[in-house]
Amino acid sequence: MTSPFADPAFAPGLLFDAQEAGVTRFVVAAVITDGDRVLLLRRPADDFMPGLWELPSGKVEPGEDFERALLRETEEETGLTVNQINGYLGQFDYTSKSGTLTRQLTFEVAVEKTAPITLTEHDDHTWADRSELPAVSDAVRELIAR
Repeated sequence: MTSPFADPAFAPGLLFDAQEAGVTRFVVAAVITDGDRVLLLRRPADDFMPGLWELPSGKVEPGEDFERALLRETEEETGLTVNQINGYLGQFDYTSKSGTLTRQLTFEVAVEKTAPITLTEHDDHTWADRSELPAVSDAVRELIAR
């Protein structure tokens, strides 16, 4: 498969659409699979949206492009190394804890190996069957179901 970033118009198009919608912050997320299961991470009890299961994800830093942020955040949050970006699954907007309109861009990725998982920001992980997901947001549930 070809990475969506191979298309030179892909990232600029995402930026343009976001500016039109008033989005000021971006988060990138990775759908990592092992067979029919998808990797989910649980937010700690003392964090924003405590106990919610989510995809490995994180903020795009100033001056960082989406692809680099996706690779960095996946490795930081899981210890896994992305070796291929297989596709763009979609996006959703939400208001962050600080009140910033944020857009999550979600990508299907392949990793070199699916273990071990090393957590740095979450308190648990699970490989969930797509038909029996734990407490994830409706937006994440919709993206995973694609």
